[in-house]
Amino acid sequence: MYSRLIKPPKGKSFFLFGPRGTGKTTWVKSIFPDAVYLDLLEAELFNDLLANPQRLKTFIPEKWKGWVVVDEIQRIPELLNEVHRLIENCRYKFVLTGSSPRKLRKKGINLLGGRALTYHMYPLTSVELGRDFNLQHSLKYGQLPCVYTEADSGRYLESYIKTYLEEEVFQEGLTRNLSRFARFLEAASFSQGSVLNITSVARDCAVERKVVENYFTILEDLLIAGRLPVFIRRAKRRLVNHPKFYFFDVGVYRTLRPMGPLDMPEQAEGIAFESLFYQELRAINEYLNLGYKIFYWRTSNNREVDFVMYGKKGIYAFEIKRTRRIAKSMLSGLKSFLKDYPSAKAYFVYGGNRYAREGRIQIYSFDNILKKLPIILSGK
Repeated sequence: MYSRLIKPPKGKSFFLFGPRGTGKTTWVKSIFPDAVYLDLLEAELFNDLLANPQRLKTFIPEKWKGWVVVDEIQRIPELLNEVHRLIENCRYKFVLTGSSPRKLRKKGINLLGGRALTYHMYPLTSVELGRDFNLQHSLKYGQLPCVYTEADSGRYLESYIKTYLEEEVFQEGLTRNLSRFARFLEAASFSQGSVLNITSVARDCAVERKVVENYFTILEDLLIAGRLPVFIRRAKRRLVNHPKFYFFDVGVYRTLRPMGPLDMPEQAEGIAFESLFYQELRAINEYLNLGYKIFYWRTSNNREVDFVMYGKKGIYAFEIKRTRRIAKSMLSGLKSFLKDYPSAKAYFVYGGNRYAREGRIQIYSFDNILKKLPIILSGK
């Protein structure tokens, strides 16, 4: 098992959400080895608690002072009422894991009204992988734990996506037409790292626009993908107003994205660089509790910065390019951003191997800045 950056709260119940395969169960079992562990994927336990959620207490030893883990809590949302009661009356400490909070919200559950914190698990980071980190491997297969341990990473990812389609989408009744949803996923992969145009995606997969909008919402609810908003704080220029779209892991994106004879490999690889950097930003921001909100920045005349981190520790701007050679024109977005936000710190990240500086812009190689991100974003 890889050592993870995420740290549990001390003495307080918490939710741990994350897409399947990110390592939630493995992490929980390693951090809380002596906990009472209740897996709602076990049919007998599931049927028992589904019929009578009040029986939850009978699975916990009397006067228990340790932790209680309920895995896949979204399968029985009604259990949260009983969890709430046990936290209040018995002072039990719960770890509640799930691959999606969708069902909990749909049932009107308030996630325990502040009695439990909410954490998220992401794919591995380069820091967590340590010496095992291989940039080319990560750019092709992503950083779900199993792609670094399975013998055939590509086949694992294909199976992973099929499992998500069948178990998370079809079996949960989120769509009645699995083939149509599969066409949508393929079409959506062409929007990775791009300004989202739902009408265009609907046209490409031959599905009604309203249905496609609902599909995107499903992806977000299942934590499979998300939208990155535009940074508009004290804007001095006219900006675009549509979000960008990203699948949560670059390997999932690369597996969904078809590549034919008319497709340029460098285009998909360029987006892979950007996508991998984004998932690292998200994970480090949450695991270290840095409190940034993540945006992108683009003016109406196409001056762009890929990622803007905005928080109490400051403003950080990152531009990502796969190129090994830097042209001054590639720095124009960061320079424009610095004119509008002079207090920001700017970084140009590229596929070369040298550190440099251009005015106030620091230039890092991709793999080198990944190692330094926790320090940079911590403001040290």
